Amino acid sequence: MNILLAGGSCSLMDSMILKLRKEGHRVFLLTGDKYRHNKYERVFEKYDFAYDCENLNDILESVNADVTILMGAFDTNYRWNGEEREIVHFISHLVNILVAYSVVNKGRLIFLSSDEIYNGNYTDDITEDEPFSGIGIRADALSQAEEICENFRMNRGLDIVTLRLDHLYSIPKEKKDVNNICARMCLDCLRDGHIKAKTEHVFSLLYEKDAVEYIYQLVKKTKHERSRYNLSSNDVISELKLAAMVQEAMGIESNIAAFSDSNGRCVLSGRYFEQEYGVHAFGNLEKNIKDMASYMKKHADVFLNEDELNLPWWRVLIEKWKWLIKVLFPFFENMVCFIPFFMMNNRTVGSEYFANLDPFLLYVLLFAIVYGQQQATFSAILAVAGYMFRQMYTRSGFEVLVDYNTYVWIAQLFILGLVVGYMRDQIRTMRLESQELEEHLNRQIVDIRDINESNVRVKEIMEQQLIDHKDSIGKIYSITAGLEQRMPDEVIFYAVEMLEKLMQTKDVALYNVVNRDYARIFSASSHKARSLGNSIRYKEMAEIYDALSEQKVYINKNMDERYPLMARGIYEGGQVQMIIMLWGLKWEKMTLGQANFLTVVSYLIQNAVLRAQRYMQALEEQRYSGHSRILEPEAFESLVQAYMNAELKNLVECVLIKVDVGKERYREIDEHMSRQMRDSDYLGMMPDGKLYILLTNTTRESAAIVQERFEKNGYKTECMEKMAVCRKE
Repeated sequence: MNILLAGGSCSLMDSMILKLRKEGHRVFLLTGDKYRHNKYERVFEKYDFAYDCENLNDILESVNADVTILMGAFDTNYRWNGEEREIVHFISHLVNILVAYSVVNKGRLIFLSSDEIYNGNYTDDITEDEPFSGIGIRADALSQAEEICENFRMNRGLDIVTLRLDHLYSIPKEKKDVNNICARMCLDCLRDGHIKAKTEHVFSLLYEKDAVEYIYQLVKKTKHERSRYNLSSNDVISELKLAAMVQEAMGIESNIAAFSDSNGRCVLSGRYFEQEYGVHAFGNLEKNIKDMASYMKKHADVFLNEDELNLPWWRVLIEKWKWLIKVLFPFFENMVCFIPFFMMNNRTVGSEYFANLDPFLLYVLLFAIVYGQQQATFSAILAVAGYMFRQMYTRSGFEVLVDYNTYVWIAQLFILGLVVGYMRDQIRTMRLESQELEEHLNRQIVDIRDINESNVRVKEIMEQQLIDHKDSIGKIYSITAGLEQRMPDEVIFYAVEMLEKLMQTKDVALYNVVNRDYARIFSASSHKARSLGNSIRYKEMAEIYDALSEQKVYINKNMDERYPLMARGIYEGGQVQMIIMLWGLKWEKMTLGQANFLTVVSYLIQNAVLRAQRYMQALEEQRYSGHSRILEPEAFESLVQAYMNAELKNLVECVLIKVDVGKERYREIDEHMSRQMRDSDYLGMMPDGKLYILLTNTTRESAAIVQERFEKNGYKTECMEKMAVCRKE
């Protein structure tokens, strides 16, 4: 499926990405911020767009998501620092996403809420239909968000589901991840030496991995009975008991500071979800608390660092009143500039050269042009005050007030100042509108270009997958044809090469089952693939043995380093004949889909191997000399050639030993020495008529033991270069 995740970077987001990738889905990401560029786990495609982007419709149409998941309460793009405007952003962004989703009208939308919408003391577990009772801005925002989602679902017929996560917790990796009650208690204990706990508060904790598994159950199901679900572990615990567990797990001297609060028993009921989907929480609270405490103690320097800067008092004051300073600065500048113009006016009075110059008029016009009407009015008031003050040098105040010229001058000053200021404001407004329109159009062009580039990348990837799809009929045919065209001796080596390419790993091993207990390595592509040794007692590997006995694919879910990551048997008559073992797989490849794919490939290998074995059995008399174990020259040379080519590809280790005896003693060697050789070793003659031993999966050091054994029985041997005895290249 195509799955779109919308939200900021956080532990829950990363866990969901890993889960969805592991299950083989294409994960798309809408970050909600164009400039922050937080770190996320790798996704199929990422869109760094804000939630209020006008091209959100284009993004949703491009993704064509089967499921859209909004992080909601766990979206780190919202700081929730107590400001009421955060709720406005949260709600407006949600509405914008819902409108875009309703226009596209494709797939399901999941909104993640939390237990914060409830507060108080509830005797019984809280069901999905219980009215909201949360306190605070964040609780109000989540309550409104749930109602908006429900209204869109009912009024527009959309598939929208709200999930409430009950006291979600996880192990924090750094200080900013300390966002749950367990992590806060651990941090308080580590930093302050005491843990705060509410005496009456009783709740249920949900581990992050459990929450991800719950969410995925809803993602993969096509139908659901309800539009709201509570996700809860149903393991009830008091805050005091949790504090005691944290105190014990931290193992440092500390005390518990208990206090009363309005919040009492507040436990979400996850009964409806568990009944419908048949899932239960598997996280162990006590173990998780111990792991959290251990990690935070180990990385105490990360969690205890003080990243807040201690600014001086004057910087704090400036930061707090910056907005007021910005508003008052033009008035201050106006009054400062008034002084030189006032002095200039005093100098020009009575001057013959400057008789027609009015400094106050210039002063008002200057501020009208620079700042507009507001400052023009203020400067005009100052100019009138300065004019009246200067006139009273030679006249009384009454004479100035009754003078007709005074009012003409004032009217002139205000009219010119206000008109010029108004024109300046209008020009500025038009310019700003033009700039905003230009910026808006540029942003749209950039957004459309980014979306188009993203679509091109997705298109190229999809085209390549379509052309060279590893699960396609064409690919299966090429595998079958390759196996059919190989000589019997080369089939298994080719199978190892094919598994490397198909499973995208360099670590592949094939073991021959000798009996019901033991298996011996036949071919391996790397040192890692040989890590179990040349011989294994696979019956002692309980999990692998059980899976092979049931003809299932073994998947190393516990990531046990002793075992391969994936294993599958090759069968004949219901019995295991060979074992395919894979290492070095990517985590996202360890899925049920890949297991099924390995099963299909193993069937193809199985058919080819069995066909080759039957072919060899049919030619038994032609391959061996008489009734001995000595291979005829043509058969033996072909076998050596196959092993030589495989060794060049690092698929096998082998040693060729020449037995320097006459032909009359060949039968003697067969009778006396064949029993001292492994089933996987071969005796045979080369075209030169000499007798040779091919030791498979053997080094020269180990071959020396075999040589010593032969020489003790009177047979001289010599280690040979395989190229020297083969006619083929």
